[in-house]
Amino acid sequence: MDATHPLVPALRAQRLLPVLRSPDPASAVARVRALLAAGCRVVELTTSTPGWAGALADCRGEHGDGALLGVGTVTRAEQATAAVEAGADFLVSPFPAPPVREVAARAGVPFVEGGFTPAEIADAAGRGPAKVFPAHVGGPRYLASLRAVLPDAVLVPTGGISVAEAPAYLDAGAVAVGIGSGLPAEPEALARVFGGGGAA
Repeated sequence: MDATHPLVPALRAQRLLPVLRSPDPASAVARVRALLAAGCRVVELTTSTPGWAGALADCRGEHGDGALLGVGTVTRAEQATAAVEAGADFLVSPFPAPPVREVAARAGVPFVEGGFTPAEIADAAGRGPAKVFPAHVGGPRYLASLRAVLPDAVLVPTGGISVAEAPAYLDAGAVAVGIGSGLPAEPEALARVFGGGGAA
């Protein structure tokens, strides 16, 4: 990953990474709009959303370069290519995905590659940020153990983590925590989460 890419500093500042699994493209676009209005600057859409590529393209057209918009649950090369063509700033997988890695490398797009075992996470972290998934299985203590042997790794635990649980993972060494559900819908409550840079 290009050391000058803004993804890691943005994740470090935001601390929570919304992972959107929306029922349709319009819902995804509306959710991104609400998150950005609340002060969020990094958002991950997912391929589990029907019409996700169109939703990403619409978000990119609406917000330009004012946000870092990524695509998660990318496991195949064709998904990675479609995401890059739609304007993805980064790609995310839930497990090791060499075909996605190759597309991301050719496109110069950061790839947050997933893993769970120390070997998988160490391998991914050697190239860029690593997603620890499913993080709830090991919990914050597991993340702290990973941090002890991978002190320089950029770790983003995701999966089964609530907003209330996020601080424990951040204290254990996460750069940011992926949150798939449980973010407030009300504008004022959402602004309290992201207006101050995420979980404290």
